[in-house]
Formats: sequence, C-alpha cells, structure tokens
Amino acid sequence: MPATPLYAALLGLIFVVLSIRTIRLRRRYRVAIGDGDNEPLRRAARVHANFAEYVPLALLLVYFVETGGGPALLTHALCVALVCGRLSHAYGVSQPRENFRFRVAGMVLTFSVIIAACLAIPLVRLA
Repeated sequence: MPATPLYAALLGLIFVVLSIRTIRLRRRYRVAIGDGDNEPLRRAARVHANFAEYVPLALLLVYFVETGGGPALLTHALCVALVCGRLSHAYGVSQPRENFRFRVAGMVLTFSVIIAACLAIPLVRLA
C-alpha cells in the first residue's frame, strides 16, 4: 500500500483544523471577506492559505516519487518533513509576537521536500 495517501489524510485533517480556526475568527470578528484589518484573523487566514498553496504540489510530487519506484524510506522522510514543516510554519505565523525561526524552518522543510522530490522523480523513473 502506498504511504503518501496516509500522509495526505493527516495533512487533510490539519487543513480542516486550520480552516475551522479561520472560520471561528471570521465569526468572532464578524468579517466575511478579507481580514477586516484584524491581525489574528490575518495571520490565521495566511496560515490556512499558505498551507493550501504548498501542500497539494508537495504531496503530488512525493506521490510521483513513490509510484515511480522510489525507496519507501525516501517517501516517508519526505512526508514527515512536509508535515513537520507545515506544523512549524503554522505555529510560527500564528504567534502574535512571531518567532521567525519556526516560520523559516517550516518553509525550509517545505521547499526541501519540493526540491528533493523534483530531483528524485527523474532518477526513480530511470532506475
């Protein structure tokens, strides 16, 4: 059984949590569209949007590595790095007094997954 769908399910649950968090803040501050110039809502919306922007592509690339015959350990390493990266980024950006180390670590992990998968795809297809 492929491992990527299991990680996709976990990331899907995280996405729902981020969505609910943003919806609750929209209700609390009575903002239907945009951020209403509200900092907590702005941060929650950006965490949610950033997750939606990066996770689908990263998962797709990892799935291509896995289905192309890449080592199971590589698939798990990439997926764990993606989950950790997205959690780190979400935590960092969500803080009112942001510690940029979490945000940067999250993006470095996410970009590393994307780059590693991009580099691995042609190699696993050739093997």
